Amino acid sequence: MPPRIRFLYSSLSVTVFLIAAVPLYTELAQRSDIWWTPHAMLVPLTESTDRVEIYARGRPLAALLQAGQLRLQQDASLTALTTGDIGLRFNNWDRVRAERLPRLLMYAAGCGVTALMFLLVVTGRLVFREEKNRLSP
Repeated sequence: MPPRIRFLYSSLSVTVFLIAAVPLYTELAQRSDIWWTPHAMLVPLTESTDRVEIYARGRPLAALLQAGQLRLQQDASLTALTTGDIGLRFNNWDRVRAERLPRLLMYAAGCGVTALMFLLVVTGRLVFREEKNRLSP
């Protein structure tokens, strides 16, 4: 294979490798603690029953709140908590990870294929047999 063609294919495979490797790196380098529900978007206790149930001494928290059995002491006053006073934050990392997996596998496969092509071009394994016979004295 002529040196110009080898350089062209090598640079092309490195470019394609970087195109696949940069998004893969950015996905894997993200912080894993950013997937919590923001404080401003706390989920009320009544809307979170499909994802979480909270118990206190074996009794559901919602039942304790409705019965007025939970109290909060602030300064010298004692007030009963209501269901509107309770907000929940969820960690959505499991859902995000499941959504990201196919894309990460595609990026990893792209990196592997382009790295293999780069190695084949650099080592001269893609030379046709007729070219090998012509190149050897």
